[in-house]
Amino acid sequence: VLVDLDPAGSAGAGPVLGPVLATGEPLVAVRGTALSAPRLVRAAAVETERAADADADAGAETRTRTESAYAFAPEGTVLVTGGTGSLGTLVARHLVAEHGVRHLLLVSRRGMEAEGARELVAELGELGAESVVVTACDVADRAAVAELVGSVSAQHPLTGVVHTAGVLDDGVIGALTPERLAYVFGPKVAAVSHLDELTRDMDLSVFAVFSSASGLIGSAGQGNYAAANAYLDAVAHRRRAAGLPGVSMAWGLWEQSAGLTAHLGAVDQARMSRGGILPIAPAEGMGLFDAALRGSAALVVPIKLDLRRLRADAAAGRGLPGLVGGLVQGGRRQVRAVDEQAGVGESGGGLAARLAGLTAQEQEALLLDFVRGHVAVVLGHAGMAKVGAETAFKDSGFDSLTSVELRNRLRGATGLKLAATVVFDYPNPLALARHLHREVIPDGVTADPDVDVDEARLRRGLASLPLARLRAAGLLDALVRLVELDDHEPPIGMVDDADDETAIADLNVDDLVQLALGDK
Repeated sequence: VLVDLDPAGSAGAGPVLGPVLATGEPLVAVRGTALSAPRLVRAAAVETERAADADADAGAETRTRTESAYAFAPEGTVLVTGGTGSLGTLVARHLVAEHGVRHLLLVSRRGMEAEGARELVAELGELGAESVVVTACDVADRAAVAELVGSVSAQHPLTGVVHTAGVLDDGVIGALTPERLAYVFGPKVAAVSHLDELTRDMDLSVFAVFSSASGLIGSAGQGNYAAANAYLDAVAHRRRAAGLPGVSMAWGLWEQSAGLTAHLGAVDQARMSRGGILPIAPAEGMGLFDAALRGSAALVVPIKLDLRRLRADAAAGRGLPGLVGGLVQGGRRQVRAVDEQAGVGESGGGLAARLAGLTAQEQEALLLDFVRGHVAVVLGHAGMAKVGAETAFKDSGFDSLTSVELRNRLRGATGLKLAATVVFDYPNPLALARHLHREVIPDGVTADPDVDVDEARLRRGLASLPLARLRAAGLLDALVRLVELDDHEPPIGMVDDADDETAIADLNVDDLVQLALGDK
């Protein structure tokens, strides 16, 4: 939980920590006695409210000036970073065709050597551009950026900056080395920092940066990218606070065959779709780009959400990111649930109860279908028919991200503490199902209705056994788990070793819990 304390406050976090934690929110701002959590709201509603306030304060003229604050000067030059990439070329065409921009400075790592650069220059000329300069520049290098900004002619001064450049280097947290962080931070954090600093004394009408919703919502495997984009959002706020133009556009998923999202396959698309995020078509994106420029907010989130799916998730009790709580009725509910496609909706206790009434073969079959169902959801299949019991996960299309997602789903559904490497340790659904079998029902405990057990005799026999023998046979943990003991403070001085002949009958609940946890 991140607590944003009131800068004017002096009491510290102590008095408010209890109420903050009780909200269940991951980020809470404390201002006096008020607690606030971030929510996405429709931009149209915000702008209408702000316009109404402006009208009331200073008349309709103020509103008109606000809406036109990002007008591009035809005689000025607009600098577009990532100018020969998929998003950069899309923006360049749009600026010329729709905003009447006549002078462009397109920056990329390869400049005119980039694929399609010469064709792009010719196309922009046909659309009406008078001068298009494509240059190679490492925007993470301050000296190079200073030289680039200084190269703009006084006849057509720099009046706009649109930063679309960025790179990805996805990986789970344990794989994010300093080098991988630096690689992603360069064209994001360093570049925008330089552009912000070196253009502050210029009369810019536009300073727009392409950020990512990953900085707000989070995205699997993109810890470095999310952090870098959060910095871009902060720069836009800082510029606005200083009275300078600045807007950060935290984009959702783009519908592209090239560029940052070109690497996304069907599995990645399915994962994002399950999160309620749909791809933005180029024409839709440019419409959102214009809407962001017309607005008055430092941060906007152009994202296409499947609200119907999010509402269904909320109604079913599936947890939603708190950020979308303002858009979806039902809000954020901290409950454990499994997609219907997985076929098994029990919590860990419910699953164990179902297994306890089955033979060993029936237990394995149920758990196999349970695993296959979750695998099908992760891979985006309509059902488990395409998931082979002994087909290796790596041959099914699993990578580090999908492996972690499957682990998280199984952990949430069973309550087991599964390692992040469980998919690699048990490399196919059958092997993983057998592992879950051992964890959920240790030591092959099954129920056979044909066996008539004398409960009284069994209890007497168990009470007479020393704990050392039960532990040696691997039965103690299973027995403790099956009786579902309450967790209390263990007694002081409890001793358990191979020579201890204390019987179960001599131990109370607290003793058993301490013993099961392995405390000495």
